[in-house]
Amino acid sequence: MKLFAFTKTAEISEAIKNAADAETAQQGAHSRFVAGGTTLLDLMKLNVETPDKLIDINRLDLSKIETTRDGGLSIGALVRNSDLANHPYVKSHFSVLSEALLAGASAQLRNMATTGGNLLQRTRCVYFRDTTFACNKREPGSGCPAIEGENRTLAILGTSDSCIATNPSDMNVALMALDATIKISGMKGEREVPIAEFYRLPGSTPHIENVLQPGDLITHVVLKAMPAGSKSAYLKLRDRASYEFALASAAVVVQVNSGKITGVQMALGGVGTIPWRAAEAEKVLAGASATEDNFRKAAEAALQAAKPQTQNKFKVELSKRCIVHALKTATSPTA
Repeated sequence: MKLFAFTKTAEISEAIKNAADAETAQQGAHSRFVAGGTTLLDLMKLNVETPDKLIDINRLDLSKIETTRDGGLSIGALVRNSDLANHPYVKSHFSVLSEALLAGASAQLRNMATTGGNLLQRTRCVYFRDTTFACNKREPGSGCPAIEGENRTLAILGTSDSCIATNPSDMNVALMALDATIKISGMKGEREVPIAEFYRLPGSTPHIENVLQPGDLITHVVLKAMPAGSKSAYLKLRDRASYEFALASAAVVVQVNSGKITGVQMALGGVGTIPWRAAEAEKVLAGASATEDNFRKAAEAALQAAKPQTQNKFKVELSKRCIVHALKTATSPTA
């Protein structure tokens, strides 16, 4: 592990200034905010992340879960995954988020991992995590051995010739389906970014994963109240029952009236280079009858742009079945 400077702060403005100063102090220098550290510290031990400076933000006042006037939710960036998953209002009004969080990692990791950290969770691609291999995400222009190599668990949607790494998060799939808004503070002030605009597709620059600029700090995630009568479900398919990343997952929020789908929001995990909004599936389902046949049509639409690699063609059909089952679960009378 590379040597680094370490500092603590209790003020958002101070944290931002410390991070920005580290970025501009010398060419190539960079800083990282650390809270739970459940991903960052692992990557530092592997020399994948090599920050010059760590800024401990655990003392910032960002650990609250608060309801908004419209019945939505404001989630501080330092809220631990376990607290968020088990919060009574989340379980009753945003159950798809609770289900997604409880499907991820282990109880011990959920006790440490934070909302902001989860938003920035990095890929589990073996080539990214092993510095003896080339990786465009780690070293731009070095190549992507995963395309012809071990790619069974990697992405089939949103890929490019430069990168096929999968976004590994469960929480972010639910947040994508819930149209979350991410609040960010930085050197230029505060701004709000819809989650659909927060992540960047790899294209030719897979090392740029989101819209954050040097010194930017995620402070909150805001959820709008779900429409009346909404039902939801999160389904995760994986190689084993616990502590495993998704091969395919689906977060579904749906409203049904007299057997017709009057509203639907859907996102997929385990198959995209970013948490994947299934917009084409939503179009198919809008106004359609809530039947298995229509669910299958929506699933076909969601995967029509899939580009599987040598070892993960199975993900196409697996994802379709995941979508159908999640929709059946969300629209069942007992949902």
